[in-house]
Amino acid sequence: QAQLVESGGGLVQPGGSLRLSCAASGTIFSINAMGWFRQAPGKQRDLVATITSGGSTNYADSVKGRFTISRDNAKNTVYLQMNSLKPEDTAVYYCNLLKRLIDWGQGTQVTVSS
Repeated sequence: QAQLVESGGGLVQPGGSLRLSCAASGTIFSINAMGWFRQAPGKQRDLVATITSGGSTNYADSVKGRFTISRDNAKNTVYLQMNSLKPEDTAVYYCNLLKRLIDWGQGTQVTVSS
């Protein structure tokens, strides 16, 4: 059974917005810091945003000011609001625990193109 399920990706024009969701197991979510990662074809998987169990956030320089990570513990869900999207944001987006990675979910594809 999948413990991490990403959704919300799609095709969007430059300057557009998307909101990604990551549903996690209730037994692990509330006690763990979470992160969003992304991977483009032929590129490494990079960490783009993090949020602690207490709600503190950090962002990669490439997305700072454009992306916002948040969490809803009652729904066992972490979100990534992505605004002012650029073609270089095109990638498969994944979520995971930060303290100890578990099996990756399927990810969700984000494509930014005219």
